[in-house]
Amino acid sequence: MFENQTAIASSHSPHLRKPGSKSVSSDLGAGEPGNSVQEGYVFPLTVGEMKASNSPMHTTAIMPSPIFLWRFKVIWFLIWAFTCCKIGWDSVMRMSVDLRDLFLYEAFLYYNPLLLVTMMVWLWGVCLWVFSQSTINYAKIFYLDSNHLTHREIWKCSIWMTVIVPTSMTAYLYLYSHGEVALAASQPVILYVAVALVLIFPFDIFYFSSRYFLLRTLWRIALPLQPISFPDFFLADILTSMAKVFSDLERSVCRMVHRQVATIAWFEADSVCGSHSVAIPLVLVIPYIWRLLQCLRQYKDTKEKPTLFNALKYSTAVPVIFLSALKYHVSPDRWTYVYRRLWLFSSVVNSLYSFYWDITRDWDLSVFTRIFKFNKPSLCTNLFYGRRWVYFWVIGSNLILRCTWTYKLSAHLRHNYLTVFMVTALEMLRRFQWIFFRVENEWNKITKSGFQIPMVDMPREEEKLLGSTNHNV
Repeated sequence: MFENQTAIASSHSPHLRKPGSKSVSSDLGAGEPGNSVQEGYVFPLTVGEMKASNSPMHTTAIMPSPIFLWRFKVIWFLIWAFTCCKIGWDSVMRMSVDLRDLFLYEAFLYYNPLLLVTMMVWLWGVCLWVFSQSTINYAKIFYLDSNHLTHREIWKCSIWMTVIVPTSMTAYLYLYSHGEVALAASQPVILYVAVALVLIFPFDIFYFSSRYFLLRTLWRIALPLQPISFPDFFLADILTSMAKVFSDLERSVCRMVHRQVATIAWFEADSVCGSHSVAIPLVLVIPYIWRLLQCLRQYKDTKEKPTLFNALKYSTAVPVIFLSALKYHVSPDRWTYVYRRLWLFSSVVNSLYSFYWDITRDWDLSVFTRIFKFNKPSLCTNLFYGRRWVYFWVIGSNLILRCTWTYKLSAHLRHNYLTVFMVTALEMLRRFQWIFFRVENEWNKITKSGFQIPMVDMPREEEKLLGSTNHNV
């Protein structure tokens, strides 16, 4: 009996299944609702034609229904979310009115980067789901093999991130409000160290090849010494939308290194990790410098002039960042009558130039809603495919969010942490919709040119990475 149950479990596990073997049942959607399975607590699985001797053997195993498991996870998640919100709110209310704002500002600073990264991982999973439903083969565009991560694996990672990060933040709020300053200070430190260790863990667990692929791509972005591929500049474009994340990450790590966590020493503007630090504009500008160098490298390889105009677009972000930082290093009159006007002018130029490039170069406005033409009838297809309002929404929202993005790049406008968080989250959503049309435009270029990347000729991940035969990218 135990041997039969083991065989059933191994036949359904993607990790235990032997190469070339077949599952005894179809994929049930990883517990997602809407699948055509019998709703209830349990359902039978029958395994036939298992040769124990000379006659077939039939075994029935009782397992929870995917719909039941999905509902259980949702209920558990809602209970956990309510508990964290209740504990966090009570902890904030325990603080005095004078210290409450500083307390929340510091908590947001430490956890803001990971919260926004979690949001971006969720959105990337949605993108992969849409790509998998449409006619666009994103695996060919990104040069991925057949074992790359799907939206289910991405969402699994984002679920764990959604649980762990707010839990650590709740523990920080609770411990700090109850006077356990040392324990509170250790919470963000432990979380950051754990994330770094998981990312660089050198063993073949936690999607090893995917982590290696990410780190390798980041290395290629930081040092564009080789021809630039589509994944290189695609990820670099996403990093420009996460410049504020890197800035907050630098300030958080700085305070951890200088033992300023859960203290008010950082509140002094001239402190080593204060708001006047020169490291803030330097970190903000790094993603744009990386993208600029990529464009120059592309021009060196292709001699195409549009790459120079693209490099000029990223260079317009540099004066926005550094003119804003000058407010803390010049007299108030000089800032008001000289540098503030230059900052406003450079902000307008950067926003309009970036908006123009999105519409005319990154996207193909003639057919871009084709990405929502799914292989099967879907609500997304009915809402978005061929609808004229999608054009107006994408163009209008992109223009508005391009202009508000300047708010985040400006060091002298970051005192309201909730406003900055919302602006950064909106920029994530703008980049999220940008991804759809940028990927589809790249696919249109491949199909229109008649150039198809055959799977047999695609660079395999084991050849590009570690020489392994088991990769998830």
